[in-house]
Amino acid sequence: MTTPVQDTIDLRREMVATCRSMNSSGINQGTSGNLSVRTERGFLVTPSSLPYETMQPDDLVEMHFDGSYVGRPPSSEWRFHRDILQKRSDINVVLHCHSVYATTLACHNKAIPSFHYMTGIAGGTTIRCAPYATFGTQALSDNAIVALEDRLACLLSQHGQISLGVTLESALWLAIEVETLSRIYVQALTLGEPPILSDEEMERVITQMRQIKYSMSQQA
Repeated sequence: MTTPVQDTIDLRREMVATCRSMNSSGINQGTSGNLSVRTERGFLVTPSSLPYETMQPDDLVEMHFDGSYVGRPPSSEWRFHRDILQKRSDINVVLHCHSVYATTLACHNKAIPSFHYMTGIAGGTTIRCAPYATFGTQALSDNAIVALEDRLACLLSQHGQISLGVTLESALWLAIEVETLSRIYVQALTLGEPPILSDEEMERVITQMRQIKYSMSQQA
């Protein structure tokens, strides 16, 4: 179980910086995407419809797990942030973005198979794609929870991706890695379906990743 993060001005500044890094790294565009961090009183989440370039630390919304909040309206996707944080005591951060190549695969309801050993960074032999549901709904949250079982990332059909982490840095790192894998997979598909590594080999890969803490998303 991870320790909740104390709600401080430094945490809020780090969240704003992470949001801006989502855009500058190319994994997000405009006001799409959202970010949350578990705190001692609930969680902080990005507000609705506010560009990251103008977002300030005080704009981040303090939410409680009963759905109540303090401040401006939260992201329309607050439900899956709340539900994932409630379900997953091993993580503190939920990052959602509409990265181009991950969303390309999601538009075809296509999971990322173990065509490359780095698929294991999300904790399993695949990065699943959750079935489609309308944004902001409980159905979308329920679908994401299932797709994230024993995983640190998933795609959302015809929507985008979710990446989890213990820290803001680790969640952002994983989201960029998922996007990189997605781009390679999309390009590999132009030559035909690539060969898939066996489950046995992926188990060896994942075990080795855990032993050497290869995946930053596993780091506290």
